Amino acid sequence: MTRLWPWLRLVLAVGVLAALGWRLGTDAFLDGLRAVTGWSVVAALGIGLLTTVLSAWRWCLVARRLGLPLPLRAAVSDYYRGLLLNAVLPAGVLGDVHRAVDHGRQSGDVARGVRAVLFERSAGQVVLVAAGLVVLAAGTADVDLGGPVGPGPVAAGLVVAGLVVAVLLATGSRRARRALAAVWADARVGLLAPAVLPKVLLASAATLAGHVALFAVAADAAGVDAPLGQVAALAVLALLVMAVPVNVGGFGPREAFLAVAFGAAGLGAAQGLTTGVVYGALALVAGLPGVVPLLRTRSEQRQVAPERLDERRDDQLALAGRRQ
Repeated sequence: MTRLWPWLRLVLAVGVLAALGWRLGTDAFLDGLRAVTGWSVVAALGIGLLTTVLSAWRWCLVARRLGLPLPLRAAVSDYYRGLLLNAVLPAGVLGDVHRAVDHGRQSGDVARGVRAVLFERSAGQVVLVAAGLVVLAAGTADVDLGGPVGPGPVAAGLVVAGLVVAVLLATGSRRARRALAAVWADARVGLLAPAVLPKVLLASAATLAGHVALFAVAADAAGVDAPLGQVAALAVLALLVMAVPVNVGGFGPREAFLAVAFGAAGLGAAQGLTTGVVYGALALVAGLPGVVPLLRTRSEQRQVAPERLDERRDDQLALAGRRQ
């Protein structure tokens, strides 16, 4: 199942997009690509720079608290590279994995490098979920998603998650318990400490605002005629749906949700699909600066290999000379 899941996820995402194309026609997809203008590209690059710097600063806050050196400039470069890899590779998290492991190796502690990325990304997701709960409670999206969604199901989910963790701690191996204890200890220092948590939450909230602003740009480019508050609410819910790990370059469940949500809100299902396509294209544009650190990394790797081969040849010649 582990080997089949990546392919199954790809098939499901393609199936979702194919169903949307069959139901709404391909014009909605094409309209989304045509709606991308020079102004929207410039706006995407600017917003992407802001959100990337904020996210990288959040990463620096957590990593430094865990004793891992991380300059902001290097963090921004690595974050851009991770965003690009997330966008073009399956699963949507491989860029974060690469960023975590690479920084951990450079810092001499891979485990803490992974935890730093896990903590800073989790903080962003917590803020997003909180914003989604506010939207659902306030009803500002004006979307019927099949019934009222209140705090009850969320609380039940948290209780179940707590019980699962408790069972794992009680029945898990000693190694698993030590790992969880280490994660909790680092979380208390690197994320939950009063000196860092407010800053991390502030950076996460500002980053979320940037993503919502990018969605507003996409909606405007797609010709959506709706109040900004409603567009922002739909954006938050769409970002929540994007957490579903079934997509092709980010496309899939997001477009399906927006088609349903826009249709329920009286904005038109095709308009929702078009907006999703524009947002996906602009999000990819926002991550394109990641090409620079990615190419630089590959260039450095190519340069290192010949040097090592030359060093071995020099050593062999020197030894040969000594033997003579």
